[in-house]
Amino acid sequence: MPSSQTNPSVSAVAISRRPPIVENPPEEEQIARLVDRIMQAGAAQGARFGREDVRVVKAPLRICPLGAHIDHQLGIVTGMTIDQSVMLAFAPAADESVYIESLNFPGEARFDLRHIPAQTRGDWANYVRGAVHALRQRHAVSRGMIGVVGGAMPIGGLSSSAAVTTAYLLAMEAINDLAVDAYENVELCRLTENGYIGLNNGILDQSVILFSAQDYLTRIDCETVEIDRAPAPHEPAMNYEVLVVYSGVTHTLAGTDYNNRVAECQAAARQLLEADGRPLPADARLRHVTPEAFARHGGQLAEPLQRRARHFFGEMERVTRGVDAWQRGDLVEFGRLVTESGESSVKWYECGSPQLITLYDILREAPGVYGTRFSGAGFRGNCIALIDPAARETIAEAVHARYPQAHPDEAARYSIHFCRPDGSVRLLTPSGGDNW
Repeated sequence: MPSSQTNPSVSAVAISRRPPIVENPPEEEQIARLVDRIMQAGAAQGARFGREDVRVVKAPLRICPLGAHIDHQLGIVTGMTIDQSVMLAFAPAADESVYIESLNFPGEARFDLRHIPAQTRGDWANYVRGAVHALRQRHAVSRGMIGVVGGAMPIGGLSSSAAVTTAYLLAMEAINDLAVDAYENVELCRLTENGYIGLNNGILDQSVILFSAQDYLTRIDCETVEIDRAPAPHEPAMNYEVLVVYSGVTHTLAGTDYNNRVAECQAAARQLLEADGRPLPADARLRHVTPEAFARHGGQLAEPLQRRARHFFGEMERVTRGVDAWQRGDLVEFGRLVTESGESSVKWYECGSPQLITLYDILREAPGVYGTRFSGAGFRGNCIALIDPAARETIAEAVHARYPQAHPDEAARYSIHFCRPDGSVRLLTPSGGDNW
């Protein structure tokens, strides 16, 4: 029988330490580490390139304040990037080989462009193989690359998979002198995840990463692929930061209920269209159903399909109201809608791990939080919030006071990150000569 003091001792250690507020390394330091590593990797592989030949893709991570879980149903969604990124240092290979190392995961990716291996479940290298596979379906790709990829933020809910896929695509396009615009890269990212990875997601993540602008809210119509940016008012300027709280729990979407939720939404769409006497598209989505048809026939849906549809139509309305609030500079209203979206995700979409729901409950009650929800698919990963920067310490203390007690297994792993909005993905080159 375990000692009665085992759990109390673990909890006491967790409670006694200061909130784990993480200051991520400066961008310049991250780039320098990547460039040093790629020079070592290149030498080990017998490659012939200098530091002046190395370029870096900076692919920012993203949050989705409103429009969660509806991109795969062709809904209208919003997003913005944050000033934390996945970065890929790369240089051209001498032949058709691809060699990638990761600063975050063990092992390496090594393959020939002419013989791309099938995906291996749970392997981080799936994304570079999938990106190259998607690119070769549309373009002539004859030159490989050597690269080193890394990121400082904890994985889960910030679309690191879309960020790294975008980085691989832009690197291979640059090496092969391909002119690929942002809209096509959105589609290539989707092909990577849908066709190679086996994840039935939409275009939210990559669209935000490819089109965002600082202090703008990116709005994406996932049916028409119309993308625009809603500006925040300059006067008065909105004073906010993006808080990211890592739960301590990582995940792989392909192994969660993500695809099941997509299937339930599609089933709801088919039943509603049939009940309304409408033609049934080959790939029916909830966007094909009018709100009036849902009001007429939603009660006929079996559970849980009714709940999934209720989330979709509620979220579509919140996006419209939220974009208007953002353009008016009404952070209070915008944040209220974000929190309401988080509640709908738990109640109607039925996602959210116990850890993320705890963080959501803590943050929605904390002074200085405009709005909060968990990020991404919501099964594990991160909870995000828009906050008043003056309330940083108070918010961190609120998390620290309650989260370790509720989830002692994550007490040593959770972390708190304060971020700023950012722009779109960027291709960086040496500042002069061989200096980064």
